[in-house]
This record gives sequence, structure tokens and C-alpha cells, in this order.
Amino acid sequence: MTTEPTTVHVTGEATYDVVIGNGVIESVPDLVPDTADRVAVIYQPPLAERAAVLAAAVDSLGKRTTLIEVPDAEAAKSATVLTDCWEQLGAAGFTRTDAVIGLGGGAVTDLAGFVAASWLRGVPIVQVPTTLLAMVDAAVGGKTGINTAAGKNLVGAFHAPQVVVCDLDVLTGMPPRDYAAGLAEVIKCGFISDPVILELIEDDPSAALDPTSDVVAELVQRAVAVKAQVVGDDFGENVQRALQQVGREALNYGHTFAHAIERVENYRWRHGDAVSVGLVYVAELARQAGLIDDELAARHARALELVGLPTRYDGDATYDELLAAMRLDKKSRGATLRFVVLDGLASPRILTGPDDEMLQAAFHHVRGSDDG
Repeated sequence: MTTEPTTVHVTGEATYDVVIGNGVIESVPDLVPDTADRVAVIYQPPLAERAAVLAAAVDSLGKRTTLIEVPDAEAAKSATVLTDCWEQLGAAGFTRTDAVIGLGGGAVTDLAGFVAASWLRGVPIVQVPTTLLAMVDAAVGGKTGINTAAGKNLVGAFHAPQVVVCDLDVLTGMPPRDYAAGLAEVIKCGFISDPVILELIEDDPSAALDPTSDVVAELVQRAVAVKAQVVGDDFGENVQRALQQVGREALNYGHTFAHAIERVENYRWRHGDAVSVGLVYVAELARQAGLIDDELAARHARALELVGLPTRYDGDATYDELLAAMRLDKKSRGATLRFVVLDGLASPRILTGPDDEMLQAAFHHVRGSDDG
């Protein structure tokens, strides 16, 4: 169903708009800064045709376009790919007034954002996410980065986009499992800030799984609004310096365990699937700590299972391996683990240094067994 475009304003230190609607990708060429003479379109192979159409539209406005194809998924987020992008910008003569367009899923918007942040210490970027996860998470907020052998997103920069364009029409072409994985980030926003998101999914999960439904349009708008509010209040994660305050780190709810899964599984898991299990893990951790009751903890798994997301970790990694990976989390301080947890619905806080017994209990919970 076609919906009228809506705009979510991101305010604070970095101000820009997130445009959400059907067919809005056609507006992208007009949103490229007038100062840009050259424009790089960074995209993944499945989007080659769409990238070519976009480049032609940009060229028709008198600009010169460079198409930069990068590998699929997390393979795009490497130092080697980043260096290649820099080399192509240099060969094309990109200056500080030129611009980048990131066209693709979360890996591409992360990479393209870092390319833009690092080239000449910062050039404009227009983000055009083409997956649900990228629309509600990666493309909004200005976090950019790549992965290293040590962990995910450990090298990067804060670099706000000029604008983010979320065309709901592109969601209809997503594989159903990849689309569903994006709902994990939507559900996360429901637990940390907007319970209406949870009610929409619980009342009609089939509509939440239909990219053409009005429910999905509202879910995207609400999830983007949650992120816009959080990053507007704390763009550069400055609040995190006060260890018991949450700030932007609220958006990492469920992500400490999720990133550990991704690392030990060599990024073979979908990010949304890992986040889904991570949400169940951290809910159980909060329950173990006496911060939330049984019902709120159980609601996590119920909501996720309604849209077919995993709530158990069935990989081969041991507790010790996952714990070691969690210690590399960006929220950690020295040897002290820190988790974003809830002390009530839509009430996130930081849990610092939970004891090993609670950590193991939460692990056994997501394993679905008592043997680790």
C-alpha cells in the first residue's frame, strides 16, 4: 500500500532529515549537495542495476558519478575494501565539496559513511538504505565503521549524513528471512522506548511481516523516531562517560551478546538474528539481577518468535568463548563488563559488572539447557 512520505527530523549536534515513504528514492539526486561536482555511489553487487539508474539520474543534473561496487554483507566492512574506496575517490579527483551516496544494507551504509568521514576528514554523504535493518538502525545516527579481527565496528567515526532516504518499496524485494531479521532492531526500539511498537507486532504479526502494509510503514516511522530522539540527545556518545547513565548506548540493547555471537560465528549469522538472541539474553540477565519481572523478560521471546526470529543460541561456541568476545564490547571499561538492561518497560539503564553466576545463567537460558 502506498503511503504519503513522512519526515523524521534528527536534531541536536547533527541535524538532518530521514525521509520515509514509497518511491522516495527518486528524490535522491535532488538531495545531493549543490556544491558536489563529483558523486560516488557505493553499492553491493545485487544493486548494480539500481545503482546505475541512480548514477544516470545524478549525471543528468550535470554532476560526474563514480560507481564503486563493494562485496556483499560484512565482507564490505574491511580495511582492504575501505582502502580501495579511498583509491577510487583519489583517482576520480574527489574534493572536500564532493559527495558520497551509500546505497544498500547496513554494511554498505556503515562502510560508505566511514569512507565519507575519512576522505579529506569529511565529505557529505546521502544514505539510501535498502533493507529494513539499515532503515531503522545502521543508516540513521551517524555511526560509521568497519570490522577488524578483534571485533565488529571497532574502527570508525561519527559522521552525520546530509539526509537518509528510506524507500519502503525496496523492502518488497527482500528475502523474507532477511526482512524478518530487521524486525529485531524494530522490536528493540519497542522495549527501550516505544511500547506501541510491541503492541503493533503482537496484535498483528502477519502485517508486521508484510512490507506493503500500513503497519510496516508505522513501525519504520516509530523505530526511526526512537533512534532520532536518542542520537539527537547524545550524538557522540558523550553521556557514556558517566558510567551509570545510558544516553546513546540504549541503542545497543541486546548488542553485547549479539556482537559476541557474530564474532565467534565469523559473521555467518544475520545481524538481526544475533540481536534477537541478544535481546533474550539481556532480558534474562536483568531478570537474574532482579531488575525486571518474569513477565517482561518472557515478553521478549514471545514478541521475537511471533515474527519467526530465533531466541536461542544453537552454535558451537562455549560460554568462555562468548564471554571473551563480550569483553571486547565497546561499552566495557577495562575488565568491567557493562550491559544495557531494562529496569522496566521503556526504561533502559546500565548494569555494570554483573557477577559470573548471572552471566552464566543468562547463557544457559539462551542455550535452552543447563549444561553450557
